[in-house]
Amino acid sequence: MTLTRSPLKRKAPLGHRGPILKSTPTFRQRKCTVCAETFRPQRMGQLVCSVACAAEQGRQDTAKQERKETRERKQALKTRSDWMKEAQAMFNSWVRERDRNQPCISCGRFHTGSYDAGHYRSVGAQPALRFHEDNCHKQCVPCNQHKSGNVVEYRLGLLKRIGPERVAFLEQEHAPAKFTIDEAKAIKAHYVAKLRALKETA
Repeated sequence: MTLTRSPLKRKAPLGHRGPILKSTPTFRQRKCTVCAETFRPQRMGQLVCSVACAAEQGRQDTAKQERKETRERKQALKTRSDWMKEAQAMFNSWVRERDRNQPCISCGRFHTGSYDAGHYRSVGAQPALRFHEDNCHKQCVPCNQHKSGNVVEYRLGLLKRIGPERVAFLEQEHAPAKFTIDEAKAIKAHYVAKLRALKETA
């Protein structure tokens, strides 16, 4: 009977003396989001360098969430009047920025005092023109507040700045307007964007 030897099957490569171990991945160094110290993360997505910083990050995240919830509750409680005030304030800020290189629309002076966004046709008289850009211009506080708008001089300044046709439009009677909450929100957002664009190009 002839015996045949079966081929040798190796369970591990030559020279191997133990189980094959996977190498631990090495992550690039980064700055801790809490203390800003440089550290080498031990796992994917690690943002903080220590247990103490992790606890502090948790406190910050909780506080941030609480502030967000507080803002949302306040937003829900706002009335139409509140939204109109915010929209008007943002519109006025945009008017002053638009006219930052212009003198007072009424007296034509440049001075170091305060300026308002003064309406030619008042909000009470013509609410439809409240946010009309031709109807509101940078005006010094003495003219706007101490001279009741200094309307005669305001008109002369408007004629020079926007021309008689646009002044005539402002002097027409306009249908009464009562802005809704959604309209006030949209107006505020619109002038937030316009103000930001003006400041970026200044």
